[in-house]
Amino acid sequence: MTSIDPESIGNFDYIIIGAGSAGCVLANRLSDDPSNHVLLLEAGGKDNYIWVKIPVGYLYCIGNPRTDWMMKTEAEAGLNGRSLVYPRGRILGGCSSINGMIYMRGQARDYDHWRQLGNSGWGWDDVLPYFMRSEDHAGGADDLHGEGGEWRVEDQRLSWEILDAFRDACVSAGIPETADFNRGNNEGVGYFKVNQRRGLRWSSATAFLKPALRRRNLQVMTQAQVDSLVMDEKRVTGLRFRQGGKVKHATANGAVILSAGAIGSPQIMQLSGIGPADLLQSHGIDVAHHLPGVGGNLQDHLQIRAIYQVSNTVTLNERANSLFGRARIALEYALNRSGPMSMAPSQLGVFTKSDAALDTPDLQYHVQPLSLDAFGQPLHD
Repeated sequence: MTSIDPESIGNFDYIIIGAGSAGCVLANRLSDDPSNHVLLLEAGGKDNYIWVKIPVGYLYCIGNPRTDWMMKTEAEAGLNGRSLVYPRGRILGGCSSINGMIYMRGQARDYDHWRQLGNSGWGWDDVLPYFMRSEDHAGGADDLHGEGGEWRVEDQRLSWEILDAFRDACVSAGIPETADFNRGNNEGVGYFKVNQRRGLRWSSATAFLKPALRRRNLQVMTQAQVDSLVMDEKRVTGLRFRQGGKVKHATANGAVILSAGAIGSPQIMQLSGIGPADLLQSHGIDVAHHLPGVGGNLQDHLQIRAIYQVSNTVTLNERANSLFGRARIALEYALNRSGPMSMAPSQLGVFTKSDAALDTPDLQYHVQPLSLDAFGQPLHD
């Protein structure tokens, strides 16, 4: 905790920490009521970086300190002692400004399981209206999709013979074809829907925050790194943060909302003295509230990259292996906003079961018409 007297920037009804995928939505919804005075803080910068807008630009955003927190996991025995790159968006829009743009809801059974565990309001029937409210589905509205919302969902603007062949092979093997992974049952093989509008990334900042910036009751501050929450006994009443070399603080009448991500939110809680007492004390942090679960139980999906050599078809490796080929790719995108420069990192997906006795799929495949050692590395010759 800094001993410098912080500069007050005022009192707000709601303070939102993190202008990422969730924070931008919250800022939009809360500031829609003109009686709410809302502050949105983002540790990163503005999203006016050209590679944020062009879909293939994720290659230049992931691993770039301008847009990425540059995190790495701890080395683990289960990974043969390796640590892995762990991209997290550090920019308006958060991970939605640097990620793969795939629009993917979870399994209906997963949401229902959350409700069965006691999380009232989190069943599939509970969350579906919110998905639909925010959605602008290019295929129009139906009983599972919305139209006219902020969150644009479109088909990909590309076609690959090799991906069509893989899809057909899956169908031959008994995996059903699906045109939509977002209907509550993800099982099947098909092309992913993406958060794009006419070949441009449609991030949470573009969709939700930009339309709200004109509201006088919403204040957005970038390059604002939160140090700690301020508490009055057991109630959070404000926060301290750093911006431009100055320590500042703000107070909240209503709520301080943590939306700094799966890593950032528990970190802020721990730095504020909320978390496992032994851990906090070992780092010299005074315990404000002993809460053992904070900072634990993170789950994420690992992938195994399998590469195959193919013949009698065209891949991106071939299309991009010459100056002329790359020029054609750039021209296609410039003229039509289509082709490889509009590609998400994964185009075709498969959800299937490792055991037919399972109720829902437990395996996911991402299929790409290219091969490389790692994102950001050159394509194989």
